[in-house]
Amino acid sequence: MFDEFVFMIIPFIMFFLFFGIGILGTLFWLWILIDCAMKEPSEGNDKLIWIIVIIFTHLLGALVYFFVRRPKRIEEYGR
Repeated sequence: MFDEFVFMIIPFIMFFLFFGIGILGTLFWLWILIDCAMKEPSEGNDKLIWIIVIIFTHLLGALVYFFVRRPKRIEEYGR
């Protein structure tokens, strides 16, 4: 009886786990998109290119921006 319950509950746990990861990923993407749009300096087309990269590559682009460009921007411009 316990085994049947476990096999019935596992799909629900997996659904909520992946749903939660998806929500967190989307919120992170939105935060990075707003951060780029508001704080990235407008020198040339850098800001526009980063926004396009973040929009079209979703989470991957947001992670690249977060780990590559954002620390460099904060170091150079202090914001």
